[in-house]
Order: sequence, then structure tokens, then C-alpha cells
Amino acid sequence: MATINDNYLKLKAGYLFPEIARRVNTFAEANPDAAIIKLGIGDVTEPLPEACRTAMIQAVENMGNRESFRGYGPEQGYPWLREKIAAQDFQARGCQVDASEIFISDGSKCDTGNILDIFGKNNKIAVTDPVYPVYVDTNVMAGHTGEVNETGEFEGLVYLPISAENNFTAEIPSQKVDLIYLCFPNNPTGATTTKENLKAWVDYAKANGSIIFFDAAYEAFITDESLPHSIYEIEGARDCAIEFRSFSKNAGFTGTRCALTVVPKTLTAKASDGSDVELWKLWNRRQSTKFNGVSYIVQRGAEAVYSEAGKAQVKALVSFYLENAKIIRQKLTEAGLSVYGGVHAPYIWVKTPNGLSSWDFFDKLLQTCYVVGTPGSGFGAAGEGYFRISAFNSRENVEEAMKRITQKFKV
Repeated sequence: MATINDNYLKLKAGYLFPEIARRVNTFAEANPDAAIIKLGIGDVTEPLPEACRTAMIQAVENMGNRESFRGYGPEQGYPWLREKIAAQDFQARGCQVDASEIFISDGSKCDTGNILDIFGKNNKIAVTDPVYPVYVDTNVMAGHTGEVNETGEFEGLVYLPISAENNFTAEIPSQKVDLIYLCFPNNPTGATTTKENLKAWVDYAKANGSIIFFDAAYEAFITDESLPHSIYEIEGARDCAIEFRSFSKNAGFTGTRCALTVVPKTLTAKASDGSDVELWKLWNRRQSTKFNGVSYIVQRGAEAVYSEAGKAQVKALVSFYLENAKIIRQKLTEAGLSVYGGVHAPYIWVKTPNGLSSWDFFDKLLQTCYVVGTPGSGFGAAGEGYFRISAFNSRENVEEAMKRITQKFKV
């Protein structure tokens, strides 16, 4: 008889966002006239930049001619896209990243989970708390954890709490860990980090033979040039870090799917016999075996992000969402709520009022304001008592949602 991967049974609750959808759908069925505004899942709402659409249309036309038709592309991505990424996203910032070290994929969410394929089962893994659920859940699925306890923490993971009390900055672990997940600008808290803080993490990783998984999916929202966009701005990071990026939030590719992962060729980890193995070779082998690459049409759209028109249009798109975030911060602050994030990130992290739990505040906001956010406890035990609101929506919906909330919640 066929058997299952029992590790999936450790995930007793549904994945956070489907659970939110379930509650919203139940409420909507019972209240069909309620005009619900969703500021929960970080999905974009504005159209793809014109430069990207134009490039994709031309790519579709190319597929209609034998001479310009494209079938299977290189699993690592087309060189013309990788070269532009290397030059404009990394080398322009002083980062020593070569195009050959960039792997194009269909999502940073996918890659932060898939990267575990090339790492062993005995690594000690550290995550911030609260944390993007994918980091934890994929480790559970891979059998890297024990059971979950009553607070929602999984045995075998090292949790690094971040909160208003420590300025949402995780302390460097006192114990030795092997794999470290860092996300800046942070999802869900919207916090940023400094070069000095990243240098401390790089120094720790190099001293302990650790690997940092650096999720920079929201780097385009950083407007302060003193803040790092890439971990490779830090000396020594090539020897201890893998970076993940995405076109989803800056260029609106959530439904189009294009992202990238950087694996430096200088990066190594230990085999069971103690020898050093180049991780680039392992990831290249993994991708060549399990992934057929992102479509030619989508990659042409992503390439257009780096054209002069594309850069201007993406900048305008990011600015639009940052203005939404500014409106949310301002209105919630005026209502007396404690608000964090939303300055260099599209997420606003709110302290729930009057001692309400995260899910109680979710239900109250849905039932009284018809507004959907994300309970902080869904991101980990340290997220209890907080709530995430996304700036990804139309200006009209953001302003209406804030009007409803400020009318109902005055602290």
C-alpha cells in the first residue's frame, strides 16, 4: 500500500492564507451585500507596466514565426535577462554578482522552499518570529523539524523573536545554527535593516560555517539609499549567502511569475565526508532536473523592466503602493493605533487594540468594517497581538478601508 510523507501531518492548521480565504468566504456567504475590501494577501492590483506588456506582445508574435519561435529555453534563464539583472540590480550597487550566478525562476516563494533540496536533514535552522510561513512550513514538510507545541512553534527550529521591544531586529544567535532565514524589507513587519546589522550576520555566518537565505523580494520599496538592497553589498556575503528576488511586487508579476535566485560560485557547504561542495553546482543540477525554466514570453517581459521606460514605470508603480502605505500609516495612527513598517515596505504592522488577539481583531475588522487583513499570529507566536495590513490595492479601496476603520476604531 502506498504511504504518505507523514511530515505533512504536523501541519495541523491550514496554510495561513487559505484559512483567511475560508473565513472571508463564510462571512461573504452570510452577508452577500457586504462590500469587502481585501488588504490581507500581498497580491498586487495595478496593471503590468506598459513596457512589459509591449515586450510580451512582441514575444507572442515571435512565437508565431518559425525563425523566431522559442521552445525549451535554458533552465537557468536566458542570458540576455540574467546579464541585465547582474549589471543593473547588483553590479551597479557594487555587488560582485556575475550573470552566470543568477537563476531565473517562477517565484521567490518557490525557490525559498526548493532550496532545501540541496541541503541535508541535520542542519540547525533559525527563523525570525514572526516569519513568512513558507520558511517554516517547507522545513516541516522536508522533515527538518519535530512536532508543533502549544504556542505554534516547531521543535528543532531556532526562533528569533522580533517585536517593537527590540525594534524588530533579531539578536544574533548565541548558539551555532547552520541555515538562517532573513527577509528585508521584512514580511510581515515591514522593518528594514542596516548595513551594520547585515555585517554582523555575515560575520556570524562566516565564523560558524552557516548559510544565510536572504529574501529581498521587497528591496524595490527601499527609498533610503543608506539601507542595503542586497546582502552582497556586505563584504564577505558571497561566502555565506544565497539571495532571492522577485518581479512580483515591483513590476506586478504575481500572476505572470518571474523571479531569481543568486548562488555565488564561491559558496560551499560540507558533504557528509567533510569535503567542501560548491552549492552552485548542486542548485544548477536541481534546477536542470526539476525545472524547465520560465517561459520566453515572461522573460521578455521581465527584461523590459530594465529598459528606460520600464524603469520609470516600475518606479511609478512602487511609488503608488508606497503612497497607499503612507495613507494607511497616517490614518491608523490618527485613530490611536500603534503602527510600524510601511515606510520602506508595502506592509503595515499594527498592534491590535484593547488587548484583542490577532484572530479576534481579524474577525472584528471583517464583521464591522468589511475589511480583511492578516492576523499576526499566523506568522508565528511572536506575531500574536499584531496585525498585517497590505498596501497592495487601489487608492479608492485603501481610502475607503481607512475611512471605515477610523470610524469604528478610536483608541
